Amino acid sequence: MSIFFIKKLFQKEVDDAVHKQFVRFSKGVFENKAVINVKRNGNIKISSTYELANELLLIAASLTPKLHVTGLVLSKTAIDGLKGSQKSRLFNYNLDEEIDSKKIADIVSNSFFSLLDCSANGIELKVKKKLPRPSSKGINKVNDKFCVMILDIKYWPKIKDEFLFDLPDGKKYRMIHKYEIKDIVLPKGEKDFEKIRIMAKKKGKLTRASEVDGKQSVQEIDLEA
Repeated sequence: MSIFFIKKLFQKEVDDAVHKQFVRFSKGVFENKAVINVKRNGNIKISSTYELANELLLIAASLTPKLHVTGLVLSKTAIDGLKGSQKSRLFNYNLDEEIDSKKIADIVSNSFFSLLDCSANGIELKVKKKLPRPSSKGINKVNDKFCVMILDIKYWPKIKDEFLFDLPDGKKYRMIHKYEIKDIVLPKGEKDFEKIRIMAKKKGKLTRASEVDGKQSVQEIDLEA
């Protein structure tokens, strides 16, 4: 199973992790989402907007059995084994410890967002600690360095397959996504407003603009998540 939610959408593998990416959005057109830059030279450097915080952490966890993590985990429900406090309806957990990679996958699946730095041999990830609000800001105002990851070049096949899954081989990549949400499908029979908000599916179009070593391309697929 893929990790990157955009790849899952292209491959029609929509799951709860994909759905969570769209809970915050209403009807409308949202430009400059899931922006990701990848450079391959002596190492691999990835920078992205906030949407990839969980995915990059999971990628790191898939490459090594243990990681040292520091930062913040936000969750709408309590997570077993973590100590924290509750603020504005979210549980806040501050971590600074070495942790088993399998536990990281469990934390991500049970969290709203995991804003964690992590490090291991050949792996370094830095993530900002405050989520931005959804908007249609211009690309110059979007923080595409919210997450910055540096990896040993040996991990290139994994990165190429996961984030650059149908793009040609190159040295410098940039992808920008646009969500056009035209309809919201409400869950049948549910009366609790908060559950309706969380469970509602978004339908529309997803556009992916890619640039590989200066060569540009655009793809569009149906969006339902």
